[in-house]
Amino acid sequence: MRVRGVIGGMVAAMMLTAATWLSSSAANAQDEVGFQSYLQQVRARAIAKGVRPGTADQVLAGLTFNPRVVELDHGQPGGNPANPTDSAGPPFAPYLRRHVDSARISMGRTKYLAERRHLARIEAETGVPESIMVAIWGHETSYGRVMGNFDLPRAIATLAYDGRRRDLFEGELIAMMKMVDRGVARSQLVGSWAGAMGGPQFLPSVYLRLARDGDGDGRADIWNSDADTLASIGNYFYNAGWRRGQPWGIAVAVPAGFDRESMATKLISPRCPRVFARQSVWRSMGEWRAMGFASLDKPWPADTVQAALIEPDGPGQTAYLLTGNYRVILDYNCSNFYALSVGLLADAVEQ
Repeated sequence: MRVRGVIGGMVAAMMLTAATWLSSSAANAQDEVGFQSYLQQVRARAIAKGVRPGTADQVLAGLTFNPRVVELDHGQPGGNPANPTDSAGPPFAPYLRRHVDSARISMGRTKYLAERRHLARIEAETGVPESIMVAIWGHETSYGRVMGNFDLPRAIATLAYDGRRRDLFEGELIAMMKMVDRGVARSQLVGSWAGAMGGPQFLPSVYLRLARDGDGDGRADIWNSDADTLASIGNYFYNAGWRRGQPWGIAVAVPAGFDRESMATKLISPRCPRVFARQSVWRSMGEWRAMGFASLDKPWPADTVQAALIEPDGPGQTAYLLTGNYRVILDYNCSNFYALSVGLLADAVEQ
């Protein structure tokens, strides 16, 4: 009787597995039918927006629905997908150790020295520090070593069809077709499952607006040219409002008895509210210094420079006064942990 029961259980489990597989297969088949119909609709809309019919056919040819991309997208945490730790709670220190480690610093210094000729020119044109460009490159793709291996038209078309953010991703799919119209090879369109590509991890629409030729060959090849990658990052920061000659921030010691409640911001940002809620109200560097704040790593910026305070590891640990240029880093990726680690990696690379 025990053997019969075990066998019966195994059969039931196999039947359940088979039923699950059949259900999943049926759902995927249904998705595929709808997906192919959607691609034809996008083709028509792309052509209406100026994409050449042959380009639309080239980009869309052979695309199939990718359930793995949908799984990854739906698995993102709430709030800021890039870094859910921006709500008050988890400390910054473990994140910093992972993202500003000795290997990333060492490789960053090597790249910094190797690309000085291009970096110096880009900084002169944009005002964006060489080390900031290198730090973004290091964080995004480990200096070009990890750029993703998803077929981008398939991934972006799947995300658009899924519908959670259709307007965004349909626009990116059409932007990708325009990239091909401009001469980007279809074979180049490889990147992350969420559509980011190349050394800077630009979305297609960002590529069209801001990618730049950094080596003088007439192309903005952010996949194969380090100079183009750095020029594109510099151009992004320039367009986002980087202020020449101003640091991203400084590490500070908070004076004893500091009244944190009086400096808490009461504004609610329409963008990334949890990220900005962790920062204080703005005060001038002169005012912060008069309150007893002491710089731990850099000369004080001009007294007129405005800055906000953040204590990512809580009271008693290193705090930072953040300038408007820190907000530019947040424009690249709206996460305090990301922006702080970019700034600190840039400082370490420059030493």
